[in-house]
Amino acid sequence: MAAVPTCRDTEFGLQTNFIFITVMKQNWIFAPTNLQQVKEISVARHLPRVIAAVLANRNFSNPEAIDRFFNPSIDNLYDPFLMTDMRKSVNRLEQAMMNKEKVMICGDYDVDGTTATSLLFLSLREIGLTTFYYIPDRDKEGYGLSKHGIDYAIQEGVSLIITCDCGINANSEIEYANQNHIDVIVTDHHEPGETLPPATAILDPKREDDSYPFKDLCGAGVAFKLLQGFLIANNLPAEDIYRHLDLVAIGTAADIVAILDENRTLVAKGLEVLNASQKIGVQALLKVSGFENKTLNVVNIVFGLAPRINAAGRLGEATRAVRLLTSFNKEESSTLSAELEQENKNRQNIERETINSAILQLNATHDLDNDKIFILSDTTWHHGVIGIVASKLKETYNRPVVMIAFQNGVGRGSARSVHGFDLYAAFRQCSDLLDNYGGHKMAAGLTISEKNLPAFISRLKDIAAKSITDEMLFPGIYIDTEIRFSEIDQEVLDYLNKMAPYGPGNMRPVFVARDLQIYGMPRIVGEQHLKFKVSKDRTVFSAIGWKMGEFYEMLISNRLLDMAFVIEENEWNGNKEIQLSIKDIRYSETNHH
Repeated sequence: MAAVPTCRDTEFGLQTNFIFITVMKQNWIFAPTNLQQVKEISVARHLPRVIAAVLANRNFSNPEAIDRFFNPSIDNLYDPFLMTDMRKSVNRLEQAMMNKEKVMICGDYDVDGTTATSLLFLSLREIGLTTFYYIPDRDKEGYGLSKHGIDYAIQEGVSLIITCDCGINANSEIEYANQNHIDVIVTDHHEPGETLPPATAILDPKREDDSYPFKDLCGAGVAFKLLQGFLIANNLPAEDIYRHLDLVAIGTAADIVAILDENRTLVAKGLEVLNASQKIGVQALLKVSGFENKTLNVVNIVFGLAPRINAAGRLGEATRAVRLLTSFNKEESSTLSAELEQENKNRQNIERETINSAILQLNATHDLDNDKIFILSDTTWHHGVIGIVASKLKETYNRPVVMIAFQNGVGRGSARSVHGFDLYAAFRQCSDLLDNYGGHKMAAGLTISEKNLPAFISRLKDIAAKSITDEMLFPGIYIDTEIRFSEIDQEVLDYLNKMAPYGPGNMRPVFVARDLQIYGMPRIVGEQHLKFKVSKDRTVFSAIGWKMGEFYEMLISNRLLDMAFVIEENEWNGNKEIQLSIKDIRYSETNHH
């Protein structure tokens, strides 16, 4: 059986609970360093060498770009009218206001969709539009705008539907809406198909004919741009939507899009709003998630808030998530947040069973050494958790994973990819075998008939075998720069804190220090966490290795060690200290004392 990497925390690593055979040695991939450029950045901006090196690695060289990076500002947001169809969208909204039309917001049932729906619902209601929302039932309707949803809009006398985080491929559904005298504004960020739907306006930065300067907005980000466009066109104060940036930050962080450029500003400012949130529903969510009176970051959203919001739509009605996020009633918020907490616990139990079942199937049906993609299916899996399980298996085995839950001969699948393999493009090459598909490079969904499964597996494996290289499958740690212990100080820590919010595209910098000695006796605490002190040239730091108990023998070997780590601040009992969070350990090549 293949050696399987131990699954432990990375910035977005997903925890799993199985036991592994051996530890795969991780490849340390050093960023190519231009010493002259590092020196120039360091001198021009009076920065410590290691911070200048990290900025150079991330392609920041000119002082204005560095200033913008360190000081995200609302003023740096792009003009929404650079997005194709923004003028059409705003005009149609103005018409709806003048004619006192009824508007229905139709959002996806995941975090991005529910936060985007909440954002549009609160903001459009505040500017006087008669607005309500509709989230499709995952079980009965599946993803996105459905005929059932449009029938509901007809029944309610709606003349305009705005989609959130869906709609870019809802061609027949939008055609049906048009036949029933309902206009549709699509706000989405997924890859468009070959033909755009016949909507009144389509806001999607991934449209081929869209010249918007930033392509990586999530659904909540695109919905925010629509509101920004409307306020600018009508000379209304933009502050009216800035107070809802907490919702944009939650949607953006949870959707695992790059936290760069415009997303960096939206998340940085959104975290400020979230950490001072006045929304009663959001406060109730923070409370059940254990974040009351704590300063939240991106990781807290991804692992704390997002699973609870998602649980609403995974196992039941996603509408509950929107009701909570838009609630200003303490009793209602308390009831809904408790429900979501319980749903999340149920989801965790179902997920655990599904992971165990998937791993058994994986070992029975796949060659773990040679298969480039894992495709698993079952009739007992709950389709509400297969996306999470696919993510966890992808993290564990470093392979693209497709999980399909079959019911009555129809399979609904969720897939997650590794960097370099475009899932959406692969599904497009199998489109004749699929009833439906959608998504983007790293995450996609599909619907398939049981009779087409063998042909789909065969073709997808061929596509993967041709386009996935061995390098893409070998787990690596990206190292920003080597660092001396004498360079680790409060100034460096302050700059590292200013580099937040961290996330995809701007991960927490990883450093390597060499020829280190263990100071005192290491301990194993909790769930196989290593706690120890490490020294070099009479400088000593505390260190923690999450779920790294298997390295204990190296620590007590009395040999010099090289370590890859991130630098953090640990606060305990009111005391703060610099702490190294260890990512990997290996024996030094110079093992002399």
